Amino acid sequence: MAYTRSYNKHEQKLVERDKEMVPTILVRAMFVLCICVLIIVAYARLTDRPLEAMPPSEAEVPPVAERMIRIFGQMDGSARVLDVNGSLIVDLGPTEGGFVAGIYRVLERERGAVGLSASEPIRLVRFSDGRIGLRDELTDFRAELFGFGADNERVFARMLEE
Repeated sequence: MAYTRSYNKHEQKLVERDKEMVPTILVRAMFVLCICVLIIVAYARLTDRPLEAMPPSEAEVPPVAERMIRIFGQMDGSARVLDVNGSLIVDLGPTEGGFVAGIYRVLERERGAVGLSASEPIRLVRFSDGRIGLRDELTDFRAELFGFGADNERVFARMLEE
């Protein structure tokens, strides 16, 4: 009988411990947060609120410089960028061309989905507000390069200057 009593005490301690692992107030707070997010999203959708995180369009912020480029990337991270005439703009090794090679792989995927080659020219654009972006009229692919870090944006800014 003493063994049964100690087992019940141990079991009771486990039950009390389990109750304290996730406090009831925390569960209620998470539920309230989820409901608030659902209400905000429903309000935004029902009122057709515009997307605020989108960069301005070319009509709002016109391009000040642009260049048609062809990107060729390798799996080792090296990349070559040519102009539409085939002249070399930049030749990047594996340690410095990883981002450009990554853009090439994205173009391969996007253009491959519509049966096009990734080596077709893409438009590199500097906008009047200083942003640099890639625009592909063949697939409607857009990339705002400021979102990938200053170093990666600088690589493409160099291509506009050369």
